[in-house]
Amino acid sequence: MVNADSIAGEFIQFIRNKDFPCVGAKSALAKNQLKFLVARHMACPASDKDILTFLYDFVDRYREKGGHFHSAVVIFSGPTNMTEAVFEEFLWKRLQAISDMDAANYRYDARVSADPSSPEFSYSVKEEAFFIVGMHPASSRESRRFSYPALIFNPHAQFESMKKTNKYESIKEVVRKKDIAFSGSVNPMLSDYRESPETQQYSGKNYELPWKCPLQINHEPDADNSTT
Repeated sequence: MVNADSIAGEFIQFIRNKDFPCVGAKSALAKNQLKFLVARHMACPASDKDILTFLYDFVDRYREKGGHFHSAVVIFSGPTNMTEAVFEEFLWKRLQAISDMDAANYRYDARVSADPSSPEFSYSVKEEAFFIVGMHPASSRESRRFSYPALIFNPHAQFESMKKTNKYESIKEVVRKKDIAFSGSVNPMLSDYRESPETQQYSGKNYELPWKCPLQINHEPDADNSTT
């Protein structure tokens, strides 16, 4: 039987590793702004509704509290022996299913593009845009090599806020230096903010470009964004 507290605790220890490069995740943990859900096997849709409810609750708390360094962590109980290709397949299946359910309740966040091929795209839940970081045991990036598959949802508005206060560039440089020390190099898919579609960074896989994101956005378009 899966012990959700044990799995979440293992993730916390992973973040607490002194060499782990993401200072944003460390700050979220220190501020008690890292929220967890342990879901079922990543190939199974059985937890999709629970994930959506978890993300809706997270959005409400984030909007109420505001500020920087909030993240919602969805950890799947399996599989733990997947390849990068399998993780990528499951990642887009889960994101597609969650997006489709959200489309029945909300429009897309009008502050971002709903076109996954656009540099202005971000994933939207409850009209709140997210940048997503995928982790799994077989990741080619050591900084993403967690013992269970996981998706970390980071509110996009945080990055916009840090850009306006000139914090983003300094944090980015710290993370990249730490990533070189931890993983041996900077992720080749990591681009500067809004220079290329962020979907290339979600799985952690090194894609051969050009690459087409399989995600289909089915939200109702409005005057500010479009799914075309």
